Amino acid sequence: MDTGQLYTMLQPKLNEIRKYLIRLGASPSDAEDIVQETVYKAFSYMDAIENGKFGAWLYKVAIHRYYDLCRRAKWITVPIETIDIPDFELPEDALLQREKKEEVEVVLGQLIPLHKQLLIMKYEMELPYKEIAKLLGISIEHVKAALYQARQQFKKKYGSEVR
Repeated sequence: MDTGQLYTMLQPKLNEIRKYLIRLGASPSDAEDIVQETVYKAFSYMDAIENGKFGAWLYKVAIHRYYDLCRRAKWITVPIETIDIPDFELPEDALLQREKKEEVEVVLGQLIPLHKQLLIMKYEMELPYKEIAKLLGISIEHVKAALYQARQQFKKKYGSEVR
């Protein structure tokens, strides 16, 4: 299989990773740059990557590159304008929905990175526990326990944020 065929085959996974990076707070252009660097590394280290773990390897490389970018930039933003808000019949409903999303984003930004990642993977990307565990390189039990903690932290912070 040549590199063009492999790239075409990987395109859905790369789009998923790009969207995930944007949800973590990367700008669309930074997310695209990170995905391209990840592809380059994947082609460079293709022989060293275990069969069946290619997708997890891509996620890990992309996430580590994103964290490197954040450390250099010293800030993380979540671009609210990239979040699709469905059209409502009343403008007031759309405004309330947007405000609620902004409140959720503020609370997500206050969580530790692992908790934020887990909540996005589970509830926005709708990944099963097994897939999350594989992508993050942790056990399913650890995913379940950390998700429980993440939900509790989110509820606590969201409750105090809304008041």
